Amino acid sequence: TSALMKNFATYFQRVLANSFYPVLHPAIGVGSAFEGWSPREQDVVYQVLIPMTPPRGHSFHLELETTGQTHMRNASIRVQQECTCMKKQQGNKMLCFLHHSKEELKTYQDPSLLHTLCKDSYPDVEKTARWFCQLVRAIWPALPQAHNWHLVLLPSRRSCQFKVSNGVESYRIELLFGVREGTSDVFVSSQPRHGHTSSTTWPESFAVAEMKFFEYIAMRAPPDSLYLKCLQFFTHLQLGLGFSTYTTKMIVMHLLSILPPSWWRRRHFVRRLLDISESLRTCIEVRRLNHFLVGNQRLPPWISLPPHVLMAGSSNLFHDLVMDPVAHSQAMSQYVDL
Repeated sequence: TSALMKNFATYFQRVLANSFYPVLHPAIGVGSAFEGWSPREQDVVYQVLIPMTPPRGHSFHLELETTGQTHMRNASIRVQQECTCMKKQQGNKMLCFLHHSKEELKTYQDPSLLHTLCKDSYPDVEKTARWFCQLVRAIWPALPQAHNWHLVLLPSRRSCQFKVSNGVESYRIELLFGVREGTSDVFVSSQPRHGHTSSTTWPESFAVAEMKFFEYIAMRAPPDSLYLKCLQFFTHLQLGLGFSTYTTKMIVMHLLSILPPSWWRRRHFVRRLLDISESLRTCIEVRRLNHFLVGNQRLPPWISLPPHVLMAGSSNLFHDLVMDPVAHSQAMSQYVDL
């Protein structure tokens, strides 16, 4: 997947070099497959996040909103045209979107991003996803992988999903896209939340920061460490019982920050599984599971969070259990089944 995305990145740059579509940067592997674990070994989806920056003559302005919980913030990305009259443009001469006439722009220049992928001055996730899919389909024949692998695009509204196969192996890959918050490891991305997400809403994503935390743990862990196997085993065990894999991931991240790396060796496997189980039970009982990253000022220095995340108070992932006694009772029953 990494080699394929590097080849795609090369062609993205060539194809979009003088366009007014978003500038696409090298993909970042995120999610369980790149962190080294997956609850569904037979159905792994390789997720990559492609950072986007504005094209020439445009700027992005994030408008974050609060949806009740600080870890569940959504954003809109307002696109604004910038004056380019005094700027030296590489390659072809560029007309200024603000100060040249509509007739000149229509005759001599490609449309602005506002007129291709936006809805009311805000990038539309679904339009952007369709554009990505068209780009992938167009570029694929030029890639070296196309000689031995077959590409099939899969239906998706908010991302570009496809499968590549060679008759023996097959891989599912999902291309997400997003805009970085400042210089941090937090993005607003195309990945949907549960329920309806409007086409101009970009939920905040901690996926890159979480992946970097697992990289940090991997550097400190002994060779026979089984913390990823603990996470994989427990998430697989509870599939279908109502607890999300993200809940288990948060619990394990908390434990990894508390227990020394030497406590995750092979001989500690069962004890660590019991720790995960007991932590889940306690969290359900007290109706509280803090998000690992929000408000955490004890992270490794190379994991960068934006100020509003770093300085926020703790964020309860089990907020629904506080508000709904029936949901709390069901969670306790599901834990007993587990």
